[in-house]
Amino acid sequence: MGRMSVEEIEKAITKLSVKDRAKLLAWLAELDAQEWDRQIERDIKAGKLDKLAHKALEDVKAGRFRKL
Repeated sequence: MGRMSVEEIEKAITKLSVKDRAKLLAWLAELDAQEWDRQIERDIKAGKLDKLAHKALEDVKAGRFRKL
């Protein structure tokens, strides 16, 4: 199967049953969550969250927090 354009995919989605659209939505949500997890892991490894973590620890030590 060759590459489909976004327009072709959209058209195909409109032809799905409600049940199949729900399955597709669940699959897309999971795919999105997995990509978000991968991005967070990359950011952590790259040290992009170090400043935020350091600040949070300082705030906890200084008592600047609320228990949830």
